[in-house]
Order: sequence, then structure tokens, then C-alpha cells
Amino acid sequence: MLITNARRARQVATWAGIACAALLVTACNSPGRPAAAASHPARVTVSPTGTSTFLAYEQDINGTLLYRPACNGLGCVLSGDSTVILAKMTWSTWSATEAVGAGLDKIDACNPDCAAGPVYPVPAVVTLSDPVKVCSSSGARWVWTRASFRFPDGLPKALQGGNSPQNPWVFSSVVSAARQSCAG
Repeated sequence: MLITNARRARQVATWAGIACAALLVTACNSPGRPAAAASHPARVTVSPTGTSTFLAYEQDINGTLLYRPACNGLGCVLSGDSTVILAKMTWSTWSATEAVGAGLDKIDACNPDCAAGPVYPVPAVVTLSDPVKVCSSSGARWVWTRASFRFPDGLPKALQGGNSPQNPWVFSSVVSAARQSCAG
């Protein structure tokens, strides 16, 4: 029970910090976005050409969608359970089909469990790809569904072998939710 509460408290604290950072990052990094849209990152609209592609925070297509996020502060949560978080990202490419950035991949070793496991900030080059169309009342958007990682300095021993992070990582929950959002 105590571990579950500690994990939940960590997730809530992470979410609150990321939400604040996401608001700032989205507002600052999205040229030409109106101020009203910047204050509500979940209501992002696609450019008229449909070339904007977003990262779904915690793989939630109905939540905050990030465009070229710096992921400063607590970072940008990739996983729904806060075990993989991008931080201090600089994007060299962000197109309709691929995004490539360098920064830190904060990986929870989940040992003895994810609530108590150490988090390793590992330098990484991240490639986001395979966008899918997401439909909502505010229009269609494109969201990344795959992340590939390259670790130029290697991985710490605790994250090698059977404990190594999934690579590449397909966001199957995003794929499924996107299909459902555009059905009918």
C-alpha cells in the first residue's frame, strides 16, 4: 500500500510539473499559435497543410500534445507510468514524418519496483516516427507512434541485458486510440 501511494504521489507530482512545463514549452516553441491555444496545449490544431506532428504526453492522445518540446524541468513523460522521461531535448529535425533530437532519456530501472527504482539520466539521440492521424472535435492531428533510441555513451550496467529499455518502442496505445478516434 505504501509503495502504491508513493508511486502515485510521484506520478501526480511529475504530471503537475510537466503540465506547467508543457504549457510554457508549447507557448514558447509554437510560432504563430494564438495565445488562447497556447494556454490549452491539449487543444492544439493542425496547420492548414497538415504537416504538424505532435508527441502525446504519457501516450494520451486526449491529453497534452507537444510540438518540438524542450522537456526542461521535470521532462516529457513518454510512458504512461512515468518510467521513461525525455529531458533537455534539442531537436535537429521535426518534420511531418520524423523528429530527431538529442538530450537525456531518464529511465527508471524499476528495481526493486518502479516506485522505488533508481532513475538513470542517459544521454540519448531520439528518433520519433510513424505518425498516425488522430481525430477530435477540434480537428485532425498527427501524433508520433514510434521512438528509437541511440545511446552514444552506452547504458549503465543496471540497464543492460534483460533490463535494457525497449528499442525501438512502438506506442501501441496511441495507435489503437488513434484508430478508434477516426472510426465512424
